[in-house]
Amino acid sequence: MTTRTVETLASGGHYFEGARWRDGLWWVSDIYAGKVCTYDSSGTRTVIMEVEGNPSGLGWLPDGSLLVVSMHDRKLLKRAANGAVSVHADLSGVCDYEINDMVVDKDGRAYIGTIGFAIAQGEDPRAGSVYRVDPDGTVSVVADGMWCPNGMVITNDDSTLVVAESFAGRMTAFTFGDNGELTERRVLAQFGTPPPVGPTAEMMAGVDLLPDGCAIDVEDHIWIADGAKKRIVRLSPQGEIVEELTDPAGNGIYACALGGPDNRTLLLCTVPDFFAAAQGIDTDKAVLKTTTVDVPHGGRP
Repeated sequence: MTTRTVETLASGGHYFEGARWRDGLWWVSDIYAGKVCTYDSSGTRTVIMEVEGNPSGLGWLPDGSLLVVSMHDRKLLKRAANGAVSVHADLSGVCDYEINDMVVDKDGRAYIGTIGFAIAQGEDPRAGSVYRVDPDGTVSVVADGMWCPNGMVITNDDSTLVVAESFAGRMTAFTFGDNGELTERRVLAQFGTPPPVGPTAEMMAGVDLLPDGCAIDVEDHIWIADGAKKRIVRLSPQGEIVEELTDPAGNGIYACALGGPDNRTLLLCTVPDFFAAAQGIDTDKAVLKTTTVDVPHGGRP
């Protein structure tokens, strides 16, 4: 395990996800506070947008408009440069459960996963899908049979989408087709044996690594938050773990981003207990932390 200095950027959040670096700021969804926020280098928080349906994945269209996943009502919202908010796409007709993380490609196509079941209410896991939202708002199912498709990244050459399948304990890769289709589905990394389908707690305990939020660097290595083992790992393009970090405070790490002025700052989204945050028991325990890594950000997001 590598030793790196981990510092606190900001505290007092409900539960941070969807972390991104853009325009000299960290952008995060404080999901259970219902807010999209930015943080500057001193940790000053600015609320950019209120999202009643709970925000998650963040991304930007080529024109600079902000896209925000609204989890509960299964809509993709668009915030224009002037602050006007509209519905970019409604996924409720094709998706029965919360939508979650997202990545946007160079052409403005958004890829969004669904948790696939009511996780915060304690339902047993079911497989979900990945959806593509085209720039005109058209929604398509591009992959199904996925076990909680979660964090997503696009490689530096824009050829490959990598999706974290949380409850299968694996990273699954796809090649992009000409019009944004997903082809050549394959396993990039399987962390141990996939657990048998069963109660959420048992499946979470049964994986060697539960991949959650992700970030990619210029060498196409992926930083993956491990939602089960309170750590973050760096995965090589060959599917090997080459580095592991933990939060010195012992919190769980559920999302991450690469950025900062030199693009070598790794942001960690931490909280002591996901289920306490999701159920509203803990409303101020989430902490953003940073550390410096050797290889800068690359790819998307």
